[in-house]
Amino acid sequence: MKEIEVGVVKDYFARIGVAAMDITAAGVKIGDHLRIKGHTTDFNMVVESLQVEHAQVGEVGAGASVGTKVPDRVRAGDAVFKVVED
Repeated sequence: MKEIEVGVVKDYFARIGVAAMDITAAGVKIGDHLRIKGHTTDFNMVVESLQVEHAQVGEVGAGASVGTKVPDRVRAGDAVFKVVED
């Protein structure tokens, strides 16, 4: 498995468990496997929802700001990697 950096966490909304991320490379779609890694953060997840401006979308490309549900706390500046098959 290899990891491609696709974005960075901008904010975290604890009450609803949502991370706001800026996608900087490649793209992200529902069903993708992501790894979020930072100073105190390191977990893998499967993307189950993506929202742009409160509208549900199935896929986003580079340059998008997106919100997604996350299973654990994330912090601003955490790196977002897409896990892909070799």
